[in-house]
Amino acid sequence: MTVLSLHDVTFRRNGRLILDDISFEVAAGEHWALLGPNGAGKSTILSMCGASAHPTSGAVEVLGSRLGRVDLQELRRRIGHVNPRHPVRSPMTVEEVVLTGFTGTIDTPLRWEPTAAQLEAAHARIAQVGLAERRDAVWPTMSQGERGRALIARALAPEPRLLLLDEPTTGLDVAAREQLLETVDHLSVELPELASVLVTHHLEELPESTSHALLIGRGRIVASGPIHETVTTETVSRAFEHPIGVAHHDGRWSARALRAASVAPGR
Repeated sequence: MTVLSLHDVTFRRNGRLILDDISFEVAAGEHWALLGPNGAGKSTILSMCGASAHPTSGAVEVLGSRLGRVDLQELRRRIGHVNPRHPVRSPMTVEEVVLTGFTGTIDTPLRWEPTAAQLEAAHARIAQVGLAERRDAVWPTMSQGERGRALIARALAPEPRLLLLDEPTTGLDVAAREQLLETVDHLSVELPELASVLVTHHLEELPESTSHALLIGRGRIVASGPIHETVTTETVSRAFEHPIGVAHHDGRWSARALRAASVAPGR
């Protein structure tokens, strides 16, 4: 079943072409990486996936609904979004932050109370990301890694069919990054029908469960498809406009700069 589809999408801002002829489809259970350098258009694509931006031309369908023909607020409630820059400013607990996944707000709305089912679901997601013993921890006292896992629980609480992860390891040290990636990997086993799109420009930040990749450069597709066919020395070097050697070992990806003369097609 197709969860997300972009077809012949272009996007212009103030007359400037940001995206040009972007097409790809995400099916249930697939886990896509959206890769490319800063300014390539990754965030714009993710905004369309999250029903927060419309294309200038082309078609975007999310969870069977075409943007421009659907109630966006209702659609967004069915999409989980993990953003490490989530602006929690009040001293909320982990439980309270996760419960805002049901309301789609930053803070708990006035006079809103979760149902017993919502509270049970929040507790289950908190346990799923390994924070059961930190359920009452207050946001300002939490590590960046704990916050990242709490935001995953928040995104999953309403049982979305599509999960969007916007550079989820931003600001994490190595240990916290690995814990968060392990959490993401477990989702593919625990929620086999969940589809996801993860944005990054670091190959080392790809979870082992990543099944497909879309590489873009200067707003255009460089390569798209199953990750082992798509992420290669040649395609990554073209996307980033620099000779980059790509390697895959023990389920994880890595990249390093190469001398220009050593770049050849393939991995």
